[in-house]
Amino acid sequence: MMKVLWFSNSPAMSIEYLGKDNKIMGTGGWLYSLNKLMQNELQLSVVFHYPYQIDCFKYQQTTYFPIYTGNIILENLKKRIWGKVYDQDFLPKYLDVIEEIKPDIIHIHGTENPYLCIIGKTSVPIIVSIQGNLTVYYHKFLSGFYGRFLFRKSGNINFKSLILGREKFNDDLINMRKMSAIEQKTFKNIMHILGRTDWDRRITRVFAYGSNYYSGNEILRDPFYESKWENKIFKSKIVLFTTNSNNYYKGFETLCHALHLLNLAGIDACWRVAGIFKNSLINSITKSFLGKDYPKQGLILLGSLDENELIKNMKETNIYVMPSHIENSPNNLCEAMILGLPCISTFSGGTGSMLKDGEEGILIQDGDPWAMAGAIIELINDPEKAIKYGNAARERALLRHDKDTIVKDLLETYKTIIVKT
Repeated sequence: MMKVLWFSNSPAMSIEYLGKDNKIMGTGGWLYSLNKLMQNELQLSVVFHYPYQIDCFKYQQTTYFPIYTGNIILENLKKRIWGKVYDQDFLPKYLDVIEEIKPDIIHIHGTENPYLCIIGKTSVPIIVSIQGNLTVYYHKFLSGFYGRFLFRKSGNINFKSLILGREKFNDDLINMRKMSAIEQKTFKNIMHILGRTDWDRRITRVFAYGSNYYSGNEILRDPFYESKWENKIFKSKIVLFTTNSNNYYKGFETLCHALHLLNLAGIDACWRVAGIFKNSLINSITKSFLGKDYPKQGLILLGSLDENELIKNMKETNIYVMPSHIENSPNNLCEAMILGLPCISTFSGGTGSMLKDGEEGILIQDGDPWAMAGAIIELINDPEKAIKYGNAARERALLRHDKDTIVKDLLETYKTIIVKT
């Protein structure tokens, strides 16, 4: 049986094993679902970073190797100084696992962690999945709030939130700049790349010119395959939904401005946002940034939701909106599509490969609240079009995220690379 070693940004399916003792954020995400299926097809081992010392362990058919990252306070200090813990701190541990497993192929999921440092240090063939790209994300970092705002020292601004925001902004920006420098240095040595959008295919032709590119889609979380949007009546009060985060480039400020414009147009809209709390820093900064254009009503910040709570809210929604300034293939948009929700998304990064404009939803320019509000009004005024878009989006997503096809294609990619090496 083929032996495969993953280097992952999450503990994947072992999140269940770690249970209450889990000391890291996240749920394992889509890698959980892929891990669950792939372990039945091959001999799978997974390496992931963990802030506490625990031994390697086996859960179901997968073996997991938690790499101890050290004291959290010390590591956070290192991140502030160097951007990311030096590759050489972890390289010996990575190589020890490779030597122990002796895999037929190594699969690195993402380029943002120092896993790429193993390239050139082992004869085992390596394929790298493109999740995002820190260099492009860094380039788009200031798209929403403008650098001059975050550094202003006068004007009608909440100084406390601005000072706190400026400190967090500095850390995030410096950290991303240094991480992107590491990414660029190691990216050029990648020989085999796995992607899924026109965007990641095109940028990898620049970052790793001459590398081999393979296509492979992602498996979504199980409950999203089992649910379907049925909210087909647009009542007087329109319910909008977005899954977002505290990242500056996720377009939260565009969302808020668009809601303000809907309020001015006399549209009774309720916009539910998962992933952001009322006291989140991004909300404080957005209030200062937008000033009078921050919505006075209709914005509901839900904080963190599990997948069942997400689905419940999405099924009560009329329209899903994805406002980011940069993405590759955002899982939140894919999840909305597979539920059959009418979707509006910014045309940023790889979203054009996920959603066909005018057929499966509406794509708009990122950072344009007027176009966003206008697209919402367009679907409100034509419910039949909205429902048609949602049905087409669901049909596309069910094909794109078909579990059997994804597993089959990934196995074939592994075999192709092993034969070539």
